[in-house]
Amino acid sequence: MTDVPLLILTGTVWVYWTRVGLMVVRARRNTGDSAGLVPKQPLERLLWVVWVPLVAAWLALPWLALTKTDLLFAVPEAARQQPAYAALRWAAAICAVLCLAMTQKCWTRMGRDWRMDVRPDRKAELITDGLFARVRHPIYAFSILLMLCSLAIVPTPPMLLIATAHVVLMNVKARNEERHLAVAHGDTYARYLRESGRFFPRRLPPSA
Repeated sequence: MTDVPLLILTGTVWVYWTRVGLMVVRARRNTGDSAGLVPKQPLERLLWVVWVPLVAAWLALPWLALTKTDLLFAVPEAARQQPAYAALRWAAAICAVLCLAMTQKCWTRMGRDWRMDVRPDRKAELITDGLFARVRHPIYAFSILLMLCSLAIVPTPPMLLIATAHVVLMNVKARNEERHLAVAHGDTYARYLRESGRFFPRRLPPSA
């Protein structure tokens, strides 16, 4: 029987990273800059050593789950057949598509300021409206959520491994960007820090 949630996830993850690739190509064509495809900061170069194989695995594992029957890569039969978990997988598939749609909104808002690395020699616009108003890193937040949806749909040991690495990586990268932006934007960014959450909106505005 066709595993529709897995098909939706596979397509969503491939569209996500294809879109990232197209944005890199467009940036290279328009500005001559690869939008951080090759980071300049030493810490981010180190993160890229983990990031590149992680993305490759994220693309491969859902596809392998569609084609393989061994215990390491295939979706466990219990996950497909147990009604409550089967419903969870459908919910995760829908959520994955919404993550892609919301990430696209963030990419559109960032426009030419979108890039994948920190450039100490470049002061980009500080975006604090729209989806960025209450969350400092909505793209990373949706990326984490998309990864958790991937794990829910493909509950295998390799997916658990890359999901764990992904969450850690996003936290390290977000904190590194915050340090850079604090230097670049000073008091303006300090106020933004107080008014927003890293991956989740603050429940209440800070007290005066």
